[in-house]
Amino acid sequence: MATGQIFSRTTQALFYNYKQLPIQRMLDFDFLCGRETPSVAGIINPGSEGFQKLFFGQEEIAIPVHSTIEAACAAHPTADVFINFASFRSAAASSMAALKQPTIRVIAVIAEGVPESDTKQLIAYARANNKVVIGPATVGGIQAGAFKIGDTAGTIDNIVQCKLYRPGSVGFVSKSGGMSNEMYNTIARVTDGIYEGIAIGGDVFPGSTLSDHILRFNNIPQVKMMVVLGELGGRDEYSLVEALKQGKVNKPVVAWVSGTCATLFKSEVQFGHAGAKSGGELESAQAKNQALKEAGAVVPTSYEALEAAIKETFEKLVGDGKITPVKEVKPPQIPEDLNSAIKSGKVRAPTHIISTISDDRGEEPRYAGIPMSSIVEQGYGVGDVISLLWFKRSLPRYCTHFIEICIMLCADHGPCVSGAHNTIVTARAGKDLVSSLVSGLLTIGPRFGGAIDDAARYFKDAYDRGLTPYEFVESMKKKGIRVPGIGHRIKRGDNRDKRVELLQRFARTHFPTVKYMEYAVEVETYTLSKANNLVLNVDGAIGSLFLDLLAGSGMFSKQEIDEIVQIGYLNGLFVLARSIGLIGHTFDQKRLKQPLYRHPWEDVLYTK
Repeated sequence: MATGQIFSRTTQALFYNYKQLPIQRMLDFDFLCGRETPSVAGIINPGSEGFQKLFFGQEEIAIPVHSTIEAACAAHPTADVFINFASFRSAAASSMAALKQPTIRVIAVIAEGVPESDTKQLIAYARANNKVVIGPATVGGIQAGAFKIGDTAGTIDNIVQCKLYRPGSVGFVSKSGGMSNEMYNTIARVTDGIYEGIAIGGDVFPGSTLSDHILRFNNIPQVKMMVVLGELGGRDEYSLVEALKQGKVNKPVVAWVSGTCATLFKSEVQFGHAGAKSGGELESAQAKNQALKEAGAVVPTSYEALEAAIKETFEKLVGDGKITPVKEVKPPQIPEDLNSAIKSGKVRAPTHIISTISDDRGEEPRYAGIPMSSIVEQGYGVGDVISLLWFKRSLPRYCTHFIEICIMLCADHGPCVSGAHNTIVTARAGKDLVSSLVSGLLTIGPRFGGAIDDAARYFKDAYDRGLTPYEFVESMKKKGIRVPGIGHRIKRGDNRDKRVELLQRFARTHFPTVKYMEYAVEVETYTLSKANNLVLNVDGAIGSLFLDLLAGSGMFSKQEIDEIVQIGYLNGLFVLARSIGLIGHTFDQKRLKQPLYRHPWEDVLYTK
């Protein structure tokens, strides 16, 4: 066991099993104390590597994350404290691994419920190798103005209230972490504050004892008096009694053993800690308090009188000139996290993204305000989901059915079209699904599948302006623009596209009006008089019918319809639909284990 100070303003730790809040509290304490370097040198998260972003004052820093204890110790040889936030299942193994590292001097084991046999092995190894174990079942420890472990001393407000941002003259040791926080406050009220405080943990076999730390404090010149808070159960306090009797402690010790109320119960009572259970008269709080008093410690008559006893002892030391009270300093202000400041109404901050179509807060996601459970329970289909996420409203069933038909009809058009060809070539090159899909989608544009929006735009403009099919087609010809939605490489006037016929039949049966579609048909009649392949294609059919859907449903204003066409909603239908087919082609090539594609020479015209 160490015989003197174990922490300083330059102490750095390795933190095992990443927990954001205790690490941030350590860094905030560093800033409060005016440390130049963060006390957390590295984080160990088994299986993970990289960096974690945290704050050191106002500065955001990146703390390295290592996957093993060995790697972290090698990377940070000056970090000699190991803070173990592992669960009780793995705390012993990871602690032993840390103890075996030559760079580690102190470990703090936070977990409760570590098997006693494992703890005994840790204690034996630590003592044999002159290392310190704090815990298990501990909150840790603190050296005021220098270094703290994890959540020790609680919030920054409590730390400031307890004056822990600068060193005092009192050494404090306790079994209880919770009572440590209370005692830090008590001691700060009646003295110049803590120099170092340790919570050894409430298990039956703590890694270090009350007397271990009192003997350390006795060797630290800055510690002028000690305060001990024990509890019933176990015999740890008697080692302190022996140290006092043997004259190993030459500084005043104020002590109290909690649990005197146990005698009021008729049967044996187990208090909060595993070790807080009296195993006989010697382990009672009354017997321990009496023994400490007889050995020379200052022992009050009750816990309520403990504060007065500490105050009296401190003031006597001041009066004797053994303590010069520490001058008070004003600590720096810890920048408040944005989230907590917003929550408390202190600041307001602009958002970075606006979303009106969905909300994933609350118990379940909502699409356009409709809970996911309602969507499932009411039997909504893909078309209904599209109507909610794209149009932000529930369209009539004939509208959503039409959307679903469009998706089915446009899902694929064979392996020879440019999108499918690109996807097939990419898949055969061994690329992943997303790469293969995107390579096909990137071909969608004015020449392939991207004419739906243009068809809708031009048909709408011509119809709304009252142009005859002749005027419309000829005006486009003068501008050098092909009429979008008209023309097909294969289909002819006497061999119509079945998809177009299916869409028209559905619309005539279910749509309240098909004025834009009928106008497109009139345009087709005129263009067929010029060439037999200038038929209304599927882009033109979907574009014109979507105009009828938007106008006929009565749910969209003219401005909204213009915006939908302008933004590119209708091409979105083709992109969504064709993604199904492109994914299918990717899976098909993978399933068939097709080799890398190479285009045949005979299919290329080589020319100078």
